[in-house]
Amino acid sequence: MMKKPMLIGISGGTGSGKSTVTREIIQGVPEEKVIIIEQDSYYKEQSHLPFEERVKTNYDHPFAFDNELLVKHLKKLLNNESIEKPQYDFEKHNRKKDTIKVEPGEIIILEGILILSEKSLRDLMDIKLFVDTDADLRIIRRILRDIKERGRTLESVILQYLSTVRPAHMQFVEPSKKYADIIIPEGGHNKVAIDIITTKIRSILYGN
Repeated sequence: MMKKPMLIGISGGTGSGKSTVTREIIQGVPEEKVIIIEQDSYYKEQSHLPFEERVKTNYDHPFAFDNELLVKHLKKLLNNESIEKPQYDFEKHNRKKDTIKVEPGEIIILEGILILSEKSLRDLMDIKLFVDTDADLRIIRRILRDIKERGRTLESVILQYLSTVRPAHMQFVEPSKKYADIIIPEGGHNKVAIDIITTKIRSILYGN
């Protein structure tokens, strides 16, 4: 009988360094045992809406996510079954037609800004982490990412941050910090926190 995988949730505000923490954790454990599921892949399918309406999507609000599908997929992975993970096109503001097949692994890392605000997701997690980074660093990182990777203009990123990102962070993301088992100040640069987490993961994996 296969061992039940371990699910680690990594949350934090936009640009907080969640992906950096994920990379650091992976370096501390056997990489072939780890699979990564991004909450961003589970934005709702919006083909029923015209492009002009899809552009208005508030990607920082809980309603933007298809958490029902995400929970279903996580349960399958935890049952050592493969999934077809969706992909999202941020320029078209819609889910892509093609999916990515993900095979189960011993460690599942779920990464996203609002994973701790959703009880159905929290209940599946073995370890809950929150990456806590100053707001000025987060907005700078968001600007650089959205311009480079998502085809946005500087003005559109700043307007989006002021109108939806910051209010959603204060309303949903920041309060979810209370559900974390470990809060990591300064993200992946906090070597002590990363060492503690990877030691904990190895102890669960190997019983040391």
